[in-house]
Amino acid sequence: MGLSKTASFSTEQNRIAELAKALAHPARVAIVQYLLKAEACICGDLVDALPLSQSTVSQHLKALKTAGIITGSVEPPKVCYCLNITVLKEFNSAFGEMFSRCC
Repeated sequence: MGLSKTASFSTEQNRIAELAKALAHPARVAIVQYLLKAEACICGDLVDALPLSQSTVSQHLKALKTAGIITGSVEPPKVCYCLNITVLKEFNSAFGEMFSRCC
């Protein structure tokens, strides 16, 4: 969606869409599920756990990091990834509130 179109929607609507888009791929869902169990990992751990190449895993990590769903701390020569609990709470609250009206 172009910048002119996103401006027509609220900040909350745009943020919910950003979070949903970040999780709109099964590999990203698998990464989040892995991090829920492991709490933290490096890219190589995910490459071993998923049927994807290192470069593909890195692209998915970048998408999750851009949305703020994960964070990465540099521990040379590797980056250790973990879930951003604040953003997960934001995600849970936004989606829970949106769908609580129907269920």
